[in-house]
Amino acid sequence: MADKQPPRTKKYYRSTKSGAGMTSAGVKKYRRDNPGSKLKTAVTGKVKAGSKDAKRRKSYCARSAGQMKKFPKAARNPNSRLRQARRRWKCR
Repeated sequence: MADKQPPRTKKYYRSTKSGAGMTSAGVKKYRRDNPGSKLKTAVTGKVKAGSKDAKRRKSYCARSAGQMKKFPKAARNPNSRLRQARRRWKCR
């Protein structure tokens, strides 16, 4: 059984200009629809090195770097959802 994604509306997903990804409302809806889910919003602030949030950021950045290889067209476009999300997460 696949997880139920919230509908792709302004309320649940950020626009590409505002950094792509899900909004807090979208995450709440997803967690309501999928009990037991541990989905969280992006780590966007300053974090202490080695903290849980720093590890989440490092993990996301590593995963999304794989997406950059898989989708070179999106990787080249600075306005793609992938690049905007990586910028929001502060991936280098």
